[in-house]
Amino acid sequence: MFSKHADLLKSGKPWSITRRLTTLYTLSTFSLLLLGSGFLYWVLLNNLKRENNQFLTDKVHVLRSILHATEVDPEALNEEVQWEGRTFTLARYYARVLDTHGKTLIETPGMDKVLSISSFPAQAGLSELPGKGFEWKSPDGKPFLLMSALAQTSSHELKIVQVALDLSQEGGLIVDYRHKLSLVLLAGLVLSAGLSMLAVRKGLAPLKEITRKAQRITSAQLHERILAERWPAELSDLATAFDDMLDRLEESFQRLSQFSADLAHELRTPINNLMGETEVALSRSRIPEEYRHVLESGLEEYGRLSRMIDSLLFLARAEQPAPHIERTQLDAGKELEAVRAYYEVMAEEKAVSLSCNGDAALYADVVLFRRALGNLVSNALYHTHIGGSITLTVEESANKWTEVRVSDTGTGIETEHLPRLFDRFYRVDGSRSAHPDGSGLGLAIVKSVMTMHGGTVEIHSLFGQGTTVVLRFPCL
Repeated sequence: MFSKHADLLKSGKPWSITRRLTTLYTLSTFSLLLLGSGFLYWVLLNNLKRENNQFLTDKVHVLRSILHATEVDPEALNEEVQWEGRTFTLARYYARVLDTHGKTLIETPGMDKVLSISSFPAQAGLSELPGKGFEWKSPDGKPFLLMSALAQTSSHELKIVQVALDLSQEGGLIVDYRHKLSLVLLAGLVLSAGLSMLAVRKGLAPLKEITRKAQRITSAQLHERILAERWPAELSDLATAFDDMLDRLEESFQRLSQFSADLAHELRTPINNLMGETEVALSRSRIPEEYRHVLESGLEEYGRLSRMIDSLLFLARAEQPAPHIERTQLDAGKELEAVRAYYEVMAEEKAVSLSCNGDAALYADVVLFRRALGNLVSNALYHTHIGGSITLTVEESANKWTEVRVSDTGTGIETEHLPRLFDRFYRVDGSRSAHPDGSGLGLAIVKSVMTMHGGTVEIHSLFGQGTTVVLRFPCL
């Protein structure tokens, strides 16, 4: 059964929101009309039944009063029994008076042909009024309401009073009312469907306008916005989310465009170098040493291209939704000492002091941590003057972070460049791009490593005084 339902959903076209809301509104309105009409119909039937019973009860009371009078007025009795029923146009009233032996004393003319004495229910006692009549149908299908009660004359003789009400015309009236009520329900259904459709279309007009506005936005018009202030409260969140998405897309497109331009620029330089050196080497015959020199120079450019491609691949993998990293608990002090020892020779060549301080536990991927820290130390070495110093520090902060700091006494960075230092291929100026192995991707890799660990990275720098990079790793 569920599979059939699923197949139907797959094969059938989903209903539009307009169609769904119109159907729901129409069904709701029709249900209310149906309940209201049903209630009115029920009230009508009950009122008619109550009035009919009350009418016959009153007639029984009148006949008892006439019979119980000191002197029975034959004219009053005759008028009540024989002539009263003829005055009603919507229903025929019948009355009969019997003695205790079942002999008819007086009755409405023609009553014996329609209503026999035995068709009436048992008589109500002298001290009570029959509150509810007996519904009965004649052999020809005519409906009647019957009542029977005992009556007493002034001489204490018992009589039997029988009264009846022909409900044929009342039944026709009810059928006519039911037909008219059905027409009202049908008209209400059609009217509610039309009004519901108009209301839904009017209510969904802002959504269609948002759709038209969104359809006009292309990659060349990402500056356009939906603007949440224009729309109803129910759509303002949607407009806000859409505008936020456009902000992210515009920023991503700008970064991608800038990245493509930077990548082309970075690749053009080594390729031009390779092509130029090769063209010069091939312009005339060379001795083996000259060809060797060209090959060695080309190998350096190939190495630079290889490192750049490796860094780009790392950044691409780091941007995956859930990059896999193997975190372990590290002795941060030993890791800093290992990195310091690796760069110690390079520091001695530049007469730069390289030291490390502190000790703390660190929960991180050891390969990624060393790569990020190595990039920072490499940058610091190439931008610290002879005789300067670089300090690696680790400590646990009070707010459950493990902080690793790389501080140097180098050239420093101007304030306006700090926000863009982690952009790919971004370089402050020619002096800071003099790193022979640099590609402008080192700090971008550091930021990616920290993002993968759920940490943060900050740079604090004073131009001409030095730079401090702070890596914050979350504790266990």
